[in-house]
Amino acid sequence: MDRIRIIGGTRLEGTIPISGAKNAALPLMIASLLTSETLTLENVPQLADVVQLGRILGNHGVDLAIAGKRPGQAVNSGQTFRLTAAEIVDTVAPYEMVSRMRASFWVLGPLVARMGEAKVSLPGGCAIGTRPVDLHLEALRCLGAEIDLEGGYVLAKAPGGLTGGRIDFPKVSVGATHNALMAAALARGESVIGNAAREPEIGDVAECLVKMGAKIEGIGTSTLLIQGAGELKGAVHAVLPDRIETGTYAMAVAATGGDVLLDNARADLLESVLDVLRTAGVEITITNHGIRVARNGAGLNPVSVETQPFPGFPTDMQAQLMALMSLADGTSDIRETIFENRFMHVQELARLGAEIDLDGDLARVSGVKGLHGAQVMATDLRASVSLVIAGLAAEGETIINRVYHLDRGFERIEEKLSRCGAQIERLSA
Repeated sequence: MDRIRIIGGTRLEGTIPISGAKNAALPLMIASLLTSETLTLENVPQLADVVQLGRILGNHGVDLAIAGKRPGQAVNSGQTFRLTAAEIVDTVAPYEMVSRMRASFWVLGPLVARMGEAKVSLPGGCAIGTRPVDLHLEALRCLGAEIDLEGGYVLAKAPGGLTGGRIDFPKVSVGATHNALMAAALARGESVIGNAAREPEIGDVAECLVKMGAKIEGIGTSTLLIQGAGELKGAVHAVLPDRIETGTYAMAVAATGGDVLLDNARADLLESVLDVLRTAGVEITITNHGIRVARNGAGLNPVSVETQPFPGFPTDMQAQLMALMSLADGTSDIRETIFENRFMHVQELARLGAEIDLDGDLARVSGVKGLHGAQVMATDLRASVSLVIAGLAAEGETIINRVYHLDRGFERIEEKLSRCGAQIERLSA
């Protein structure tokens, strides 16, 4: 099993290209199930989760062709996927596939919308807490699907196709919004999704569905109005830049000092994160090419944040902020309101010398003068990258074990950081 070795204490300077967003690429790939024509996705990141979802979609009959680079195309411009589901050969998503990636559960809506039936395994447990699928199922019921649970599987049927309806989510859910939006795009008639998630990745999928022929109003708001197309066509769509990757590298620069341009980053996708960094004393400059992040010798101010759905501070940036605040001049309060078990990185950060006290959903981080290298263990995707940030700032050697988590969500992280001066390398088992 691979490990990451870091010798900390080096300032980051240079340019880091920001990849396409994993959290948009996955539902966009699933949207290929909605049409028999080819959906072309540009700027797709090279990630383990993307590869795994490609295999899962292949099981349903989606043909995936990965195009080569065009002449003059930038090296870091992402992959181009051509996905064609000319014929759905299987409407069953088995446990052994869904259990490896929760996002694959989102095939439920598109399959029942197009084929009138689907049998999809319940996802099972999750390292960062329970993430029930009841909102997904209720949304499909609102669109006329009959839902049964049998042997750990969801059985969804709509023999005459889905029909438009009103969906009012009792709480915000990104996954359920994706599922409902894709299903409604093929349903007959008008659908309304109330209390919809407003994350930029939802908007990216909605924009793609519009290109495919759906009529959607309210993109970017909490109320989506969808006129089902009955039949969707192929389209060409570029995946938006990854805001979580952007924020992660911004915090790495802040932790180590230095000056880095985050190329292709979009500030409008993570204003809450940039506001927190400015409060902490980090210099943020928006340019025509992306976002420049700099901290040249100044100390870090403590901050207090509470994770919230977009446009609030994202839960996917909580662990990274905690690593950064472990070096602040004072005490920071970080409250996690989205997932009930997303503090597993705390014990590993403590091995590097961080001082963090937990009280329920609140982490109180007392800044220290410096961190020191140690052996640590990654527990999930965002936790693992928080250890990279801490290791880059720590004195001496840090070894991060179980880095397969990193490969799920960060494209070529060692390469991108080493190009900016970091002493980081992958150690193969």
